[in-house]
Amino acid sequence: MKLLVTGGAGFIGSHIVEHALSDGHEVAVLDDLSTGRRENVPAGVALFEVDLRNREATERVIKDFKPTVVSHQAAQASVSISVRDPAFDVTVNVIGSINLFDACATSGVELLIFASTGGAIYGEVPEPARARENDALLPYSPYAISKLTVEKLLHFYQGERGLNYRVLRYANIYGPRQDAHGEAGVVAIFAERMLKGDPIQVNARRQLGDAGCVRDYTYVSDVARANLAAAAGRVEQLVTNVGTGVSVSTSELAGMMQRTLGIEATIKQGPHRAGDLERSVLDPSRCTQLLGPPTSMAVGLATTLEWYRAHRSS
Repeated sequence: MKLLVTGGAGFIGSHIVEHALSDGHEVAVLDDLSTGRRENVPAGVALFEVDLRNREATERVIKDFKPTVVSHQAAQASVSISVRDPAFDVTVNVIGSINLFDACATSGVELLIFASTGGAIYGEVPEPARARENDALLPYSPYAISKLTVEKLLHFYQGERGLNYRVLRYANIYGPRQDAHGEAGVVAIFAERMLKGDPIQVNARRQLGDAGCVRDYTYVSDVARANLAAAAGRVEQLVTNVGTGVSVSTSELAGMMQRTLGIEATIKQGPHRAGDLERSVLDPSRCTQLLGPPTSMAVGLATTLEWYRAHRSS
């Protein structure tokens, strides 16, 4: 397989690259390095430093590398940024994706795997439900709306242009190499601040001082494995959630991280953030049937925090 990973110098994309290399595939990366890092790309892997908003440059990458499969991870990935600047979010996530899809359809790419959002696309998930792939889609933030738009565009490109695709809807992903400053992720933010001895902040779910929003925290290696399974043709459904189905509040997460690190952090209470869902938890049944049980938070957090401790001076 010849696999091109857009956003492959970023957090999730770089893990997909590593897993693909270990499986023996030929891999290349397309990344504009706006949030990704060159050092995340393994030696020997071609890096095309291209912004997907540049239509001609995107076409050249697809023509030059001639991938059989594209794993599309590149995105504006912050809900808060999308709320502040919806136009920027749409330009990156929608227009950039259209440029990629046109190039893939023209060049005969066999399969495109799209990184969508399970953590935002379903809207509020009430207690004790877990969002299923066939549930109503109620995106609220511009980020979630742009992801749904791209999903709908893929349906069009398959029907009209013959571009085969699979959508993976991610929960809240954490793991080594997540950038507390460049990509959304409370685990990365808390880890950096705890290890520096700085206070952390729990933003309210509804009212100041509550336990914070509830999320489905999923380890990044599980996402990489799901992408490789899709690339190998093992994912039959067009849409698959990638999550754990486990509900964890921000306060609970902070407690887990303090115990794992052996650090007692100062915790401040913050207001509810615009665009944040109160509760988002996915039904992972399809993914679990394919890959087996997801990585537990105990294991995932231990590995992740060990990495942050080792890299805190870099």
